[in-house]
Amino acid sequence: MSAIPLSTGGPVDDLVLADPPVRATLSHELVGASGAPVILALGGISANRHVVSHAGDPTPGWWEGLAGSGGPFDLRRRRVLGVEFRDGGRATNGRPDEIVSTRRQAEDIVALLDELGIERLDAVIGASYGGMVALALAEGWPDRVGRLVVISAAHETHPMATALRVAQRRIVEIGLATGRAAECMAIARGIAMTTYRTAREFDERFATAPLATEQGAEFDVERYLRNAGERFAERMTPERFLALSLSADLHRVVPEHVAVRTTVIAAQGDTLVPAAQLRALARRLPRLDAYITLRTRFGHDAFLTEPARLGRLLTTALAD
Repeated sequence: MSAIPLSTGGPVDDLVLADPPVRATLSHELVGASGAPVILALGGISANRHVVSHAGDPTPGWWEGLAGSGGPFDLRRRRVLGVEFRDGGRATNGRPDEIVSTRRQAEDIVALLDELGIERLDAVIGASYGGMVALALAEGWPDRVGRLVVISAAHETHPMATALRVAQRRIVEIGLATGRAAECMAIARGIAMTTYRTAREFDERFATAPLATEQGAEFDVERYLRNAGERFAERMTPERFLALSLSADLHRVVPEHVAVRTTVIAAQGDTLVPAAQLRALARRLPRLDAYITLRTRFGHDAFLTEPARLGRLLTTALAD
């Protein structure tokens, strides 16, 4: 591992960036104060190993809003580990080569911890798909997890969430069969965006009157969904999307087997993981620290769009 100085004005310990070992199970990034407790940060299917910026890579990470002095990912006091989820590879037809469960993701994380010499994580913070993987990790390897924070993720997928994802996967499969995978990926992502946010936000954010076009009409929200879908299709391959989407729907853990101190955070208005489902999870956990509702108008995506509010909740959860 190579030492990288933290580029701030004050004196700090060395910032450590973990170079992947030769036989690394997962591509990963480990940054923070040398010898400090380690937090594993896991996000949605779009998340990657670059969680927060650091001297070795100053570009903003996908959870950048939780970094900084006094925050839950304060690199002066903690190390943050991010990983690339396993995606099952690519078959000749463009689809995933194998099914990847959330437990398999957890197994690979444990193998990575062994390679890095990390006996026990101080905490695992998982949101959305990452929260599912975090639950699988805590269920299977409770001795490797000090505490668990699960955000907008339950012990099993909700039937409505599965229904929506099945439709998205079918659209992408048709795209692969017709040579229009990128276009269909964008459409599927547009549908997904309607589940990540709330009707309230869309009502406040988008005009309802259409704009006249050569094709007839175009709506404000339509442009938003198309642009979001096209950006997603540029960075996510069809096989990776299909594998991780299916993995989410196959996810199952037994809450009573999660023998780890756990905080559950539900996002107000979350249509993918309803509050009732998260309350049911919380009631069954043997070591529940807290069940918290994150007040927001953003729904499922609040873990990305509400860094200040979420940061305060996480700081409290990690305080003792």
